[in-house]
Amino acid sequence: MRLLLAAALLCSTLAATAQTPRYIIADQDASGPGGSDMAAILVLLQSPNVELLGVTVVSGDMWRDQEVAHTLRLLELMGRTDIKVYPGAAFPLVRTQEWTRLAAGIYGHPTYMGAWNERNKTRWDEVPTLQEGNPTTKAADEDAAHFMIRMVHAHPHQVTIYGAGPLTNIALAIKLDPHFAELVQELVIMGGSINPHTDAAEWVNAPRHEFNLWFDPEAAHIALTAPWSKISVTTIDSSIQTKLSPVLAALATSNSNAARYLIQYAHHNNSAAYAWDELAAATWLDPAITVHERYVYMDVNIDHGPNYGDVLTYGDNDKPATTLQKAHAQIDVDAARLERNLIALFGASTPKAINPAPLPTK
Repeated sequence: MRLLLAAALLCSTLAATAQTPRYIIADQDASGPGGSDMAAILVLLQSPNVELLGVTVVSGDMWRDQEVAHTLRLLELMGRTDIKVYPGAAFPLVRTQEWTRLAAGIYGHPTYMGAWNERNKTRWDEVPTLQEGNPTTKAADEDAAHFMIRMVHAHPHQVTIYGAGPLTNIALAIKLDPHFAELVQELVIMGGSINPHTDAAEWVNAPRHEFNLWFDPEAAHIALTAPWSKISVTTIDSSIQTKLSPVLAALATSNSNAARYLIQYAHHNNSAAYAWDELAAATWLDPAITVHERYVYMDVNIDHGPNYGDVLTYGDNDKPATTLQKAHAQIDVDAARLERNLIALFGASTPKAINPAPLPTK
């Protein structure tokens, strides 16, 4: 009888533990519609055991204000307007668009420049008519950095910060509150590149170059060297092993809001449609997606020369005598497992959805 009672108590405890919500803040350069930035937010929205405390937005792939609008609209379409969107940094800490354009004539032209792309004629504070419809809800009055600080003090050692864009908002939070990093459970980064096996133009001649860390090198340096309990980094090395197209193909007949949104707005036939940010979010949910990692000291070059913004890595024997932190750098992944997880998440109903807005017709 005692054994049966003990077993019942154990099962009850395990069940309760399994249902304990995992707190996370998504810090995202939320370009849209569709695409990896929006899909990664959907990964977190679609997981029933995740408490997405808020989405903080930073300029990167697009300008911040347009990204805020895309995020608000995504939450409307998914019926999750209870989750607030917090505008963050509109510009990097030090790097400027003008300096970058001048430096390109000396050091060479970056392959990808995000919001600074010459073809982008949108002003930093302009929100054009969105393809998926403009939002009717508004962003929060609180800024991204102060929101993150407030949340980690409300839930000490329980909140993961998921940084899938330039790390400006996270760096600002660190500088505003010296206790911020030590109160976070884990920092998850999509960014950085070590030795990707690819002939893609962006990395074939510059394997340590990666946009999220390059766009704001000083912020990346501040973030990577702060005293976190754990840093996990999804690198280009692992991201380019994934594809979104099989996931979209499997979702073609799904009626879930998430699937219909992705089918309508994701880049179906783009061979370069890797699961960039989705991989980082999905691995946080299911660490078994990682099959090989490197545990290395990681930093970013902040010298204003040809390698400004490139990733630096060190081992125990060759690290400099400066304060660095070791990161779990994801190198190889189980792509099939990732695809199965994404199909299951995107094909399900959105938890806690209330009155989702209708998806516009094409």
